[in-house]
Amino acid sequence: MSPRAHALKAGTLRREIASIAARMMAEDGISDFGFAKRKAARQLGVTESESLPTNAEIEAELRAWQALYQDEEQDERIYEMRVAAVGIMEMLEQFHPYLTGGALDGTAGRYSEVEIEIYPESAKEVEIFFLNQSLAYEHREPRRAMAHPPEAILCFDWDDVPVRLAIFDQNAERAGRRATERARLQAVEALLENSQRASE
Repeated sequence: MSPRAHALKAGTLRREIASIAARMMAEDGISDFGFAKRKAARQLGVTESESLPTNAEIEAELRAWQALYQDEEQDERIYEMRVAAVGIMEMLEQFHPYLTGGALDGTAGRYSEVEIEIYPESAKEVEIFFLNQSLAYEHREPRRAMAHPPEAILCFDWDDVPVRLAIFDQNAERAGRRATERARLQAVEALLENSQRASE
């Protein structure tokens, strides 16, 4: 196979993997880009790492898929998730909450969770807080393959919206995600206000 033909084949594969990964994220509630692309690649029998699309390529496919198949439902879902995020972040304000993931960037699907990161002095004080608030939750095991995994993950429902709360060490707050990948309460409230204006 010539280098050009090889490049064309790799490009076509990348687009196909990105498309399948995007559909999985939209329909199955997968929020992890890496997991979605690896699962899509396995489905196509692809093992070459150079054929794997970037997160940005999958996100572009995801936005296109949602615009085509879930347009109105998508807007309502994002709004509902951001309303839930504001309520949760207000409740957890003492733990420095940030909204991340699909509810923030607008790519959340039908089964996506509201993803919130907090940075308390200790994970134990968060669990005590939840017990004092009589909030039921379940533990989920953090993926250790991550570069900086959370200390604990608590999952619970907030007004029928599923929530994934990642608890990080307090010192990790400054070394966390880029500013564009997470938002404090004030920024989430501004997003909600803007979407209200747009719908009027």
